[in-house]
Amino acid sequence: MLQQQTLVRPADFSGIGLHSGNKVSMTLLPAPPNTGILFRRVDLDSRAEIPAQVEHVSETARSTTLSRGKAKVQTVEHVLASLSGLGVTNAIVEVDANEPPIADGSSRQFCRMINEAGIETQAEKIEPITITEPIEYTHGETVMNAFPFDGFKITCTSSDKGGRFTQFFSVQLTPETWEREIAHARTFCFYEEIEFLIKNGLIRGGSLENAIVIREDAVLTTEPMRYREEFVRHKILDIIGDLSLVGAPLRGHIVAVKPGHAANCTLARCILQKARQPMVAKQSFSPPGDKPVKPVVAAAEIQSKTKTQVSDESTTPLDSEQIMQILPHRYPFLMVDRVTRMEGNQITAEKNVTINEPFFQGHFPGHPIMPGVLQLEAMAQAAGILMLKKADNAGKIAYFMAADKVKWRKPVKPGDVLQIDIEVIKARGKICKAKGVCSVGGEIVSEAEIAFALAGE
Repeated sequence: MLQQQTLVRPADFSGIGLHSGNKVSMTLLPAPPNTGILFRRVDLDSRAEIPAQVEHVSETARSTTLSRGKAKVQTVEHVLASLSGLGVTNAIVEVDANEPPIADGSSRQFCRMINEAGIETQAEKIEPITITEPIEYTHGETVMNAFPFDGFKITCTSSDKGGRFTQFFSVQLTPETWEREIAHARTFCFYEEIEFLIKNGLIRGGSLENAIVIREDAVLTTEPMRYREEFVRHKILDIIGDLSLVGAPLRGHIVAVKPGHAANCTLARCILQKARQPMVAKQSFSPPGDKPVKPVVAAAEIQSKTKTQVSDESTTPLDSEQIMQILPHRYPFLMVDRVTRMEGNQITAEKNVTINEPFFQGHFPGHPIMPGVLQLEAMAQAAGILMLKKADNAGKIAYFMAADKVKWRKPVKPGDVLQIDIEVIKARGKICKAKGVCSVGGEIVSEAEIAFALAGE
């Protein structure tokens, strides 16, 4: 067990956002025990709060974005890496825009803020998440592994698609090695990516003051390289920030080849799922009347004051047989294979998309793609499970009423595992409204806001 830690006093910094290009002020604040890391949008009337947890990851294109309802904060990884690297487990990050300032593209400025604020040890303890067996995630050329290790170590190899600037680095993380070996590594991009990024509304605040640009064999920067392996060290910085989204300190050895935010966040989900399995089994075999034990990551999970509680269950994995006891849907229209998480007003479910799906016969021959409307149906079914698990709704049926703000971003193909994340944002009487996001390998493929009504059979 480790001691929880927070800041002694607030610390402020102002700059510009990397992707928005807007001026932003950020304040790091002390937080009570068991708060975890919490982002607060002080520019919004609601002062929306978004917990730094992997279930709130909504986008991973060039940075990691956290969302809750309509509020979001992007490019959170550098701030999270600084807090994690220095051992801060409880803090509130206030920003008056949709992303923290980019500073010089590294975590150096954020480390200065934390050191100036001071770190205070709290009386409460937090149990780290320990890797007890190998975990592997592979997607294309990206390979992410987690192995048992007495400490926290990251070994990483990075390069571009053409194998340019291949670099390797390995480090065992402590507050000292974090600040000395990793924190100063700046973000970078390849020159040929810039036009695409600008056309997609990204890096509006990017410049050689906050990023390194690689053009063919030349490295464009306003100062000498800070490390010989600065590129791969920044990749490690991103891994630290993204993996902190598991909500507790990690104990294990991460081995990464060509990592990215999508892969980092997928590995975080895998680690969290593995960590919860023993606790779920322990609860399943507890004698009647025993009080359930919370998962090891519970200390970092936050219950917002404004959250609409709709489920009587905490984290409760469900298999297909259990799902069919809740939903009336059957083959070939059952679009949820398992539920991996269900807490409060949120649920995470999965659909294994196989070549045997009947819709692939006609959509399309020789080019199989899962219809977008069926992804929408998967969101509705997952939301239905969440609502129908509530004791008051037992035996009812959820009727799909409407869909709004529907976006299909990428095709879903045979072999993909469709992850469905749902958050109920309004529940009034028999009418419910939810926000749904479908993703594959950490990348969003579709999203929508859906409404449905609950009625008796």
